[in-house]
Amino acid sequence: MEYDPLLLLVLAGLGVIAGWINTLAGGGSNLTLPMLMVLGLPPDVANATNRVGVVLQGAVAVRGFHHHGKLDTGNVWAILLPTLIGGAIGAITAALLPNVTLKPLLLGTILTMTLVILIRPNFIAPPAGTPVKSPSESRSAWLGLFVAGIYGGFVQAGVGFILLAALAGGLRYDLVRANALKMVCTLAFTSVALVIFISFGQVRWIPGLVLAVGTMIGSHLSVKFAINAKQSTIKWFLFAMTLVACAAAFIT
Repeated sequence: MEYDPLLLLVLAGLGVIAGWINTLAGGGSNLTLPMLMVLGLPPDVANATNRVGVVLQGAVAVRGFHHHGKLDTGNVWAILLPTLIGGAIGAITAALLPNVTLKPLLLGTILTMTLVILIRPNFIAPPAGTPVKSPSESRSAWLGLFVAGIYGGFVQAGVGFILLAALAGGLRYDLVRANALKMVCTLAFTSVALVIFISFGQVRWIPGLVLAVGTMIGSHLSVKFAINAKQSTIKWFLFAMTLVACAAAFIT
């Protein structure tokens, strides 16, 4: 299949924006998925191909947060377990079913987070010194991570909001560390999903790698911003992105 070079350039540019958004909040795939379909990819193939950019973006972000000492490794495996189980379930489901089934979940989660940020801002942005919980201490957080894995494995777009609800809201991480762990989870279950999609022959490598160049650049820049930004700045950026994601989900 031949691709329009100009459209590939636009895809890379959108990848930069998506990588920046995904690292700080979520919803960047609402930009890249439609662009992949503009290139001529069917929805299921676009959904699978999008994961190439997400995986490489996640690798850059995790390395960046770890380099700056913002990645809490103590609970990583306990946090990864439910997301990996959910991610495998979601990816297999996505490979076999139309990728519209979980849209109500996305909308419900984003709308809930928007209200929570307005009404109870300390829930999603815990004050400094708030004790962190492990997943074994919070069943709701464990369930949230499992649901995030299913949703992320299925369709990806907006999964960052579900992960942040579990990590910042449920486990009480500050937003910088929650974003670092969010990217670890995203990298893990998206890698599982990508392997499944490759086995089903649904990944197109040229647009996938072009997109990845953009997402990696965006993620690198976003980590640098997150390390130096105030938590309140990240919180309101997250709020703005929930509104944008709501509008995008209603439109699409």
